[in-house]
Amino acid sequence: MPHTPALLVIDMQNALVAIAHRAAETVAVISGLRERARAAGVPVVTVQQQDDELEVGTERWRVTPELAPDAGETVVHKTSPDGFLGTDLDRTLRALGVTEVVVTGFATEICVDTTARQALSHQYDVVLVADGHTTSVRPETGEYASPNDSIAHHNEIFRHLGFPGRSIRVLPASEVDFAATREPRR
Repeated sequence: MPHTPALLVIDMQNALVAIAHRAAETVAVISGLRERARAAGVPVVTVQQQDDELEVGTERWRVTPELAPDAGETVVHKTSPDGFLGTDLDRTLRALGVTEVVVTGFATEICVDTTARQALSHQYDVVLVADGHTTSVRPETGEYASPNDSIAHHNEIFRHLGFPGRSIRVLPASEVDFAATREPRR
């Protein structure tokens, strides 16, 4: 069976990018991955949150201009941290023949983590892009882990996460090779 990836861009919306740690760097990394995915014929799927704070049609809700989906690209709207829950994400990926999701976006410990884990439960292999996800800006001390610590923690968790029958990799964007991921699974 051919191994077919899709790039997931999760919640990179104006209001969220405005509060994101390393926003410009993360947007640049994801933008570069999108260009490479498109060049390799790999589908790009944008996952977009909508709720009371991200009201449909508002500037806050819109995907940041640098990552706005092109005409014809898939956009999945969600109302929870889980990109699969109550959405057509699974059906869309299956229709595209996808077997692996390359995960990027906001916020590391909420929507990125939840959607990546649910992808495993839906029988997809996962590549978590180590420098392609971020979280909110917050103090270095307090109840939450610092942004850098949270990102590093999640990268390390996914490096050691075991899931029967699934491949889980954590790679920097520079090592994501969309052509190489198309090889058949062993």
